[in-house]
Amino acid sequence: MRSYRSHQMRTSLAISLLLVAACGGGGVGGGGGGGIDAGSGSGSGSGSASSLVFAVVGDTRPPSIDDTANYPSPIIDKIYQDIESATPHPQFAISTGDYQYASTTGSEQAAQLAKYMSARSAFDGPLYPAMGNHECTGYTDSNCGTGNPDGTTTNMTAFLSMMVSPIGETEPYYAKSIDGGAWTAKIVVVACNAWTTAQNTWLGQQLAMPTTYTFVVRHESAADMSDTKCSQSQTTIDDYPLTLLVVGHTHEYRHVSSAKEIINGIGGAPLTSGTNYGYTIVTRNDDGTLTVATYDYETHKTIDSFTVKADGTAG
Repeated sequence: MRSYRSHQMRTSLAISLLLVAACGGGGVGGGGGGGIDAGSGSGSGSGSASSLVFAVVGDTRPPSIDDTANYPSPIIDKIYQDIESATPHPQFAISTGDYQYASTTGSEQAAQLAKYMSARSAFDGPLYPAMGNHECTGYTDSNCGTGNPDGTTTNMTAFLSMMVSPIGETEPYYAKSIDGGAWTAKIVVVACNAWTTAQNTWLGQQLAMPTTYTFVVRHESAADMSDTKCSQSQTTIDDYPLTLLVVGHTHEYRHVSSAKEIINGIGGAPLTSGTNYGYTIVTRNDDGTLTVATYDYETHKTIDSFTVKADGTAG
């Protein structure tokens, strides 16, 4: 019998070529992506052309289905305000999915996503969102999109319209490139809940393009692959160099060094661990390593911090 993960659902419920347009403009979703200007960061503390600083925001949704009145706006508002105030100012942010908890037969999708986008507007930089299972039907193994078993749900349509279309993409999977002069990077966003063999082919093509740093963003973790339709994505990812796999899905923060993975699901969804809500900042250091630091959104205290090399090994 198909079931919800216990921490996610409490009731029944009927990321070719890397382009050059900054902030995601001009790209065709699923076929490539836009470039990120590594020298044009906005706000205080903007980086030079050799900088790389970005934020990670985790799962954000209300505690129960269609519960728009209890959307965690105070939490996600503060998280994006904190990110905007960070020094150096992040050039962009990525988010790990689940921005809504809405019935596919109801009409709460737009209202919940509007609350998320209102919070997101506090950050003066582009946001690159990953699709979560709640952007499909809510089931972890749900698979949406044309030709897929769950079709194009109202949840997926709202997500594409309100969060993906503004960055110039038309599909829930896409790639963004960064040229730092002495180094390059790519952000590859995978949509596990809109999985096809075509997406897997595209994923291999993106990962095969050589860059100094490779960041893969996906809602579900390596440990959750058996519960999804996109287990093949992990096999493809494992075939290529990887700096960091950024995921959410479980409402916790965790660093899984063996998988070169961070789980950030602490963006407002009901917590499943003792970690408080917060956000992650990834910063490139002068020696080429990256510092990955996660902060409590209320106290700004460090929840976790570690350093990695471009190949994902400990720095």
